[in-house]
Amino acid sequence: MTVDELSAAAGLTVRTTRYYASLGLIPPPERRGRVAWYGPEHLARLEMIRALQGHGFSLQAIDGYLASLPAGARIEDLAVQRAMLASWTTSGPHDLTRRQLDEHAGRRLSDEDLALIEEIGMLRRTETERGVRYTPAHGFDVTMRLLDLDIPVDGVRGAADAISRHMEALAAELTDVLREDVLVPLRHHRLSRDEAERVEQTLAELRQLTLEAIVTAFQRSANDLIARSLQRR
Repeated sequence: MTVDELSAAAGLTVRTTRYYASLGLIPPPERRGRVAWYGPEHLARLEMIRALQGHGFSLQAIDGYLASLPAGARIEDLAVQRAMLASWTTSGPHDLTRRQLDEHAGRRLSDEDLALIEEIGMLRRTETERGVRYTPAHGFDVTMRLLDLDIPVDGVRGAADAISRHMEALAAELTDVLREDVLVPLRHHRLSRDEAERVEQTLAELRQLTLEAIVTAFQRSANDLIARSLQRR
């Protein structure tokens, strides 16, 4: 692939691809005369970079992660690792100014609003050379709807704390199950390119099914709790 074709395949601009190359995040291309040619290994690296950016990694942190990969890592190995790193959300992090954050929220946020949203983990505030930047978490829009309800702030804090505690524990346990019962067995044999692609597709579908299962399980548990409460009364 030329740099134009590589960039299109990775969903990046040519300028961004060249910038990543200048930082050493992808290997040097093969040169034939005055033309630089890129292969599947370059695309795999760019896709890994995008997966890490989806989790909010800085380019410096991405460089450190890529440097830690085994020297002989194949394209298929990178595909499986990228599948594990793929974000559970459909959109990446936003780096917004205060004005852009207000536009995103649909109204002017007070300092008290910002403090509460940051406290419950739905907003990250960062000091940069360009000034203060705000990164809304996935669920920020839900939080805005919650704040519009006429309920005490302590209720918002209590609900956010309960959700955070239980979801972190659940995410850790489910990740262990995925790693030990799904991915570890795959490492006992070398995957072909087609097999690696099927693993990636399977994990993407598994994420969606897991989210649906969590919602369904909560609904069932809540209904069971109501039924038990009525029976006691």
